[in-house]
This record gives sequence, C-alpha cells and structure tokens, in this order.
Amino acid sequence: MYNKSIAELAKGLRSGQFSSVELTTAFLDRIKQHTALNAYITVTEDLALQAAKAADIRLTKGDAELLTGIPMAQKDIFCTEGVKTSCGSKMLDNFIAPYNATVVDKFNSAGAVMLGKLNMDEFAMGSSNETSYYGPVKNPWAINNVPGGSSGGSAAAIAARLAVCATGTDTGGSIRQPAALCGITGLKPTYGRVSRYGMIAYASSLDQGGPMTRSAEDAAIMLQTMAGFDPKDSTSVDLPIPDYSAGLNNSLEGLKIGLPKEFFGEGLNADVAATLEAAINEYLKLGAKITEISMPSLKLAIPAYYVIAPAECSANLSRFDGVRFGYRCENPVDLADLYTRSRGEGFGKEVKRRILMGTYALSAGYYDAYYIKAQKIRRLISDDFNNALAEVDVIMGPVTPSTAFGIGEKIGNPIEMYLSDIYTIAINLAGLPAMSVPAGFAKALPVGLQIIGNYFSEDKLLNIAHQYQQVTDWHTQTPKGFE
Repeated sequence: MYNKSIAELAKGLRSGQFSSVELTTAFLDRIKQHTALNAYITVTEDLALQAAKAADIRLTKGDAELLTGIPMAQKDIFCTEGVKTSCGSKMLDNFIAPYNATVVDKFNSAGAVMLGKLNMDEFAMGSSNETSYYGPVKNPWAINNVPGGSSGGSAAAIAARLAVCATGTDTGGSIRQPAALCGITGLKPTYGRVSRYGMIAYASSLDQGGPMTRSAEDAAIMLQTMAGFDPKDSTSVDLPIPDYSAGLNNSLEGLKIGLPKEFFGEGLNADVAATLEAAINEYLKLGAKITEISMPSLKLAIPAYYVIAPAECSANLSRFDGVRFGYRCENPVDLADLYTRSRGEGFGKEVKRRILMGTYALSAGYYDAYYIKAQKIRRLISDDFNNALAEVDVIMGPVTPSTAFGIGEKIGNPIEMYLSDIYTIAINLAGLPAMSVPAGFAKALPVGLQIIGNYFSEDKLLNIAHQYQQVTDWHTQTPKGFE
C-alpha cells in the first residue's frame, strides 16, 4: 500500500479492498518504525483514526472525494486547531492553534486523514532542515545527508513512504529544493493561487503553499483541493480553478523549452548537469524543441532576495514578543527584559540573523540604499521572465547546484548555504509557478529538474511533468530500507 498513488488508493478504498482505518493504521505503524528520520514533530494518531473512521462512513455512503480517507501530513507551518503548530521553533513549542489554516480546512472538507505535523526549518528559514528546534531531518536516500529545506520533513516523509502526500511552503525554493534532494515531485504554485490564511508568515510577498507528492498526477489531485480564492487572504487571487488532471495526457509535440545559459554555467555540479541533460533529451523524444535563452538579471536574485525576505521577516516576526502567545522568558524584571529575553531565548541563530539583516535594511538611512534597490532588481528579474516566456512555453533548468550535502557541512557558512537556492529564488521574486521533478541520480543521490511556467499555468506544468513521468521511472524509486 505504501507505494500506491492517491488515485490507486482511492480506487482501493472505494472497492472495499481496504478501509481508511486499515490504511491509516498501516502508515501510523510505519511512522513509528522510522522515527530516526525525524520527519514528524507531532503525530496525531487519535485524530487520524477518528478522521479515518469518518472517511469510511463517507465512502460507504458514496459521497467521497479522491482524497477521502487518504493519509497525508501537514507542514508544521499551517495552523491546525487543537494541535501544536510550532513552525519548527522553540518560540511556538507551546502554541496550540485555535483555528485552522484555509489549506487545512480544505483537506478536512475533502476527507483527507492528517497523520501529523511535519518537521521544518525554523519559521521556514533554511535550505537544509538543520535549523529546526527539534533537530535536523535525515534524508532517506543517505541518512547522514540533509533532505533540503525548509519543507524537509514533508519531502523525507514522502520519499520514505511515511505519508502518501504532504503540504509544503515555498518562499525561495522550500518546496522544490527538498523535493529535488529527496527524489519526489514538488510544485510551487503562482503567488496567490493557494491561500496563505493560517500559514505562519516568513516573507508575505514571497510565501506560497503547494503540494509535495510522488508524482505529477498526485500533485494535480492535491492542488485541486488546495487552490482557490479565499476572502480571508488579501493576496489570494479570484480566478477560476481549472481541472488540473484533465490535461495531463496532452501531447508535448512542438513544446518550446527555454534553457537559460545562466543556469548551466559555473557552479553547477558536472554530474547534476549530465543528469539534467539526459532528462531534457527525453523531452526532445516527446516532440519538444529546445532554445537557449539569456536572463541576465538572474545573477542579482540572491542579493535582492536576502534584502527583501529578511525585511519582511523582521516585520512579521515582531509579533512574537512573549506577551500574547508563544515562548515567554522566566521572571522578567520589566517589559524590555521580557521582550529581549523572550526573543533571544525563543528564536534560533538563523532566525535572529535574518531579523537583524531585515531590520538593518529597513532602518533610516539604509531603506533607499538596500530595500528600494532590491525591489527595483525584483522588477528586472520579473521582466526577464516575462520576456523569456513570450518566446518559449516553459523554462527548464536545475533545482539545486549539487545533490544533498552532508548534515553539518554548510551550517557554519551562511553564504554557502544561501547559494543552495541560487536556481529557485528568482521564481519567488517573480511570483511564477515552478516544479521540481525527479530526473535521475548523480552518485546514487536524487537530482531534480526544474520546470518554470507563466502565471497560473500550473495545469501546463503538471502535463509536462506527467508526460516525462510516463516514459521514466525516477519518481517511483524508493530509498533502500524503505521499500
């Protein structure tokens, strides 16, 4: 059962081959067997079994949806009523959410079964899932290597078959990068396509929730539930939602693929480059046409991002003051002591670093020099994408410069860690949709192919990914020991 897709499991549930309670119990048992991965922060066993029983009743009545009875998990950044929502931080270790995020409500309404809350980099700040208060997540493909971040718990859980599917969030690559390093499929939708209500904010103009699954077909099913306008979210876009599964089998004959020369130059590991070349050749066999393009502003993405994102983080995290909720220091002598010690003790090193960077960029005398300039660069990057996507249908390239690196290898060097997201950050600055698709292995570790599309073209990206997965089996591979 662990290796079946959402559609296959839904068919089995409807035919009575197994019940949701049996399926959920099997996954709960499997989670207990593989605690060494540290993928889960909270396992909600009782709630999961209650939801599974309710799903079985729906299945009996015949009013089930595709996700009804399917065991899935939520990244611990989505507020979940009555369940600890920690954001991977000591600051929220004692926070029990009083309401559901819109995304959580949507999955509950569909009858999905939540197995628990998944580990993540603290407040989604990190590229390796090493900044979590609960310790690093391990990569199922190589236990001493990182799974990527910040949605590392989600990626590791799916790769190890500890959940059928999971939610993730992507601020600068945090769905795509761990998906690539763990050999699964991850989709970052267009900014505004998925509600951010109840998703604890890191950088509000960049954050976007999305599906993390084994295949593009499963991602289409998940996105169908996640997407849609939400009046509670002012950044949510009120546009019709297409049937994401309807066009999965469309032909790719004549598809124009752009390969930015800036993506394939210095800094890209040779083994990763060779793996991606083989993947792109598969698209040629499917009838696609390849064009080299240039996007000169891409080199400015990292410096622009690490001004804008920390600036927004500085503002968003100001609410965590030890007064209303979350961690509170012991025996404060006055209000200033309460603020400084609660924040100093509650936040981890990387979060403090980004708050300080952002506060500096927004301070008097530096706002124009840094923040305004970064926003102008953001527009240049967006223009580069718009110009490129006027000539080609999609853009392809690497997700990461290398395969998964060792735990502890880069944690002491923030600049080197930030460069892990060099191929993903620009997409968030532009607000475009993008996917990571399993494309093979380099020295026994997974490699992801990134597919970038125009605004609200998720259906096209899913079609392109699905057609590739029909002629390859990289997305079906399971790490040794987790078969």
